[in-house]
Amino acid sequence: MNYVSAENLTKSYGIKVLFENITFHINEGDKIAIVAKNGSGKSTLLKILMGKEIADSGTAIINKDIQVVLFDQEIDYDPKLSIEEFMMALDSEPILALKNYHQSLHSTDNDFIEKALADMEAHKAWDLENEMKQILSQLKITDLDAKMGTLSGGQIKRVALAKLLTETRAEHRHTLLIMDEPTNHLDVDMVEWLENYLNKAKITLLLVTHDRYFLDSVCDIIWEMEDRNLYVHNGSYATYLENKMIREENLNATIDKANNLYRKELEWMRRQPKARTTKSKSRIDAFYETEKVAKTDTRKDGLELDFEMKRLGNKILELKHIDKSFGSKVLLKDFSYQFQRGEKVGIIGKNGAGKSTLLNIIQGLEKADQGEIETGETISFGYFAQKGLTYKEDERVIDFIKEIAEFYPLANGRSLSASQFLRLFLFDDQTQYSPISKLSGGEKRRLHLMYILYQNPNFLIFDEPTNDLDLPTLTVLENFLQQFQGSLIIVSHDRYFMDRIVDHVLAFEGDGKIRNFVGNFSEYREARSREEALEKNATVKPEPAKEVVAVTETAPAAASKKRKLTFKEQKELETIEKEMPELEDQRSKILDQLNNEADYEKIAKLSSELETVSEKLENHEMRWLELQEIL
Repeated sequence: MNYVSAENLTKSYGIKVLFENITFHINEGDKIAIVAKNGSGKSTLLKILMGKEIADSGTAIINKDIQVVLFDQEIDYDPKLSIEEFMMALDSEPILALKNYHQSLHSTDNDFIEKALADMEAHKAWDLENEMKQILSQLKITDLDAKMGTLSGGQIKRVALAKLLTETRAEHRHTLLIMDEPTNHLDVDMVEWLENYLNKAKITLLLVTHDRYFLDSVCDIIWEMEDRNLYVHNGSYATYLENKMIREENLNATIDKANNLYRKELEWMRRQPKARTTKSKSRIDAFYETEKVAKTDTRKDGLELDFEMKRLGNKILELKHIDKSFGSKVLLKDFSYQFQRGEKVGIIGKNGAGKSTLLNIIQGLEKADQGEIETGETISFGYFAQKGLTYKEDERVIDFIKEIAEFYPLANGRSLSASQFLRLFLFDDQTQYSPISKLSGGEKRRLHLMYILYQNPNFLIFDEPTNDLDLPTLTVLENFLQQFQGSLIIVSHDRYFMDRIVDHVLAFEGDGKIRNFVGNFSEYREARSREEALEKNATVKPEPAKEVVAVTETAPAAASKKRKLTFKEQKELETIEKEMPELEDQRSKILDQLNNEADYEKIAKLSSELETVSEKLENHEMRWLELQEIL
């Protein structure tokens, strides 16, 4: 069933063309992710599909039998409503049945009660109520009597997400679900739950997200919006990157040919008399077309640069026996850590665990209850926080950056101008001379990030830097941070970003406990999963006490003696140790094939094989750990 058909859509704002003559289709069951630089028209395209914007030209036909539902960055709500009232403010028969049923619980009217129960059965509202409770529970929403006006921004986003998923479930009509950055303000457990939910749900989805693991898990089609065009990629994020690289290589080859032809045709044009009547009109027209291609700007400013960072001394930062509580809630308990030169530390944990508090204590913005902090004399912090950018309303982007310095220092006495540095972070010449107030929300966040980096700090602290950043900007930021030689602390729920950048994890595990783990984010999660599985599957029962006849000198030795592996267990251990490297090699080969495969059917088959091999490898690792415990 076709949901949406768009033909030759064009949309501009003033002289800026967002997209031009783009054509696409959305069919039932499609799960599509949109990838684009901020300011390319993602949000505008979503608004056109929602009927909130009108295209300059072209047509977008929405099937009259479907409902379009949007999860947006801006949440509209009445602060006086309770969470339960907000959730129930949906115009659908199952929800109305559920509301009447709740009212009937306080009624003495038997007819009303009987009708309410009958409606619950007729509209299958019992199932809806159970699913609503599960969704709210997974998103850590427990107090349904709390007023919307008392909630934090993150809590409001989670309640709105719960309402949207309930609405999608409640409607028996075909639904196109549009989600704009749904993983912002969700911790890792919530993100993984949402992944599973959207994977299992029989829905049609159009998604904007910066979370690449989430994108890969949920979507099988990627729309790339770039240079006013829309490109469709079937497959994973890796497939999209490969297709994009091939397209750019082909474009560069075309431009090289056009440049050669352009030089010859330009010479011909100059040789002719100024009166163009003697020239071939078709050849003149062809010249201008060739000139257009030859002058196409394909510069992708890389970050292969040798930055000159402010000098770091021997002393970086040391925390000694830090305690911090708010009332009875313990955030930090006897926490000590010494940061090293060039170390890239990721801080993870559930919302409210104390991550931002730790960042504030490190910078002296908040006092610890107990403990000592020693900061090196040469340390210059660069702090990217959640509060956003402060600027003058009419100030231009380029002037805002130049207030810090005209040039950014590179090694060997070289430097980058403010304009060149802006280009590195995807601000073109036109945007650089625009007022900051005219930037999109994502562009302002990108400018804020660049403003921090341009000050050339040697100790960076990032609190959720990836929220609202587009994927092209994230790639630029990751490349920058991989070459950054100073110290770095990142608080983020973006698993892909953390895996690429951090080499050390500080994990808030509750009750003030912070675990020090060497490795990246996924390695920490795998280690925790193995430990939890071992705890869950621990089935070794204590042997019954034997009758004590007499106390001898050998009693202590006998008491401390450990059980040996049985013959069968020893053979099992040998087999596991032989098979684990083979499974790891097999898994690695499948991953390589996946990264280089574009055929959707082959990708699906390889993904199934990967799941089977990974599960077997995980079971082997669990059993190996159990046998090692016995040893």
